[in-house]
Amino acid sequence: MSERYTRIAVFGGVYSNHLALEATLQDARQRGAEAIFCLGDLGAFGPHPDRVFPLLWEHGVQVVQGNYDHSIGNDLADCQCGYTDPRDNYFARLSYAYTYGKTSPQYKDWMKSLPQSLRIELGRYRVLMVHGSPRKMNEFLWESTTPTHFLVKLTRDYAADLILATHTGIHWQRALPGDRYFVNVGVIGRPANDGRTNVWYTMLSATSAPHSLQVEFIPLEYDYQRLAQEMAEEKLPVEFIETILTGWWTTCLEILPGKERRRGRY
Repeated sequence: MSERYTRIAVFGGVYSNHLALEATLQDARQRGAEAIFCLGDLGAFGPHPDRVFPLLWEHGVQVVQGNYDHSIGNDLADCQCGYTDPRDNYFARLSYAYTYGKTSPQYKDWMKSLPQSLRIELGRYRVLMVHGSPRKMNEFLWESTTPTHFLVKLTRDYAADLILATHTGIHWQRALPGDRYFVNVGVIGRPANDGRTNVWYTMLSATSAPHSLQVEFIPLEYDYQRLAQEMAEEKLPVEFIETILTGWWTTCLEILPGKERRRGRY
């Protein structure tokens, strides 16, 4: 039987941002989260990946395996990020090589063992948590291009009232017919390509009553300047550091649909 809650915190894409992770965990508890969930991609982009795992364990965070975690845990050659553009793949290879080389064996083994989905009950809602989508770990579901009827089909095919995912790095939600929902919970590893240095996570609350779901996208401030300094000390790409300092994506851009691309600077 699934665990039942009335208020939870959910985030994705830690991307080795241990400073944002620590701030998220503190903020979520202060906001009354009964449980905290991470939807995967613990490494990539940021510095010192080993600093993430003790925080997750200390705070009892339940974690879904993302494509990055699956790749590193299984000693694969790349991150399975789903990029097709040569420039995107160039930076993905740099990020993956750094994270793989800096992650300790005990944490690789733990990531290998992570589940690819989690199910709970939030009030009356049957919740399915995944990384990309229920049918594919690294599937990109964008707000501008994902049809409502497809999301409805996912909820029916996978017996869920509420699907929570991440992977794209940009938070969004959609109410579906029949009091069902899809929510991309966002990521805490880097900004949402919005020109702001904060990151985003999601609080969800519900009771047993119909149409009782409440979704709150939480903007989270953290010491981004310290993170940028650590990234520079680790000789990570200046393009990654610029994103942290400005809030605008400089890489992983070609995968963006036109509407999401136009919201950014580049």
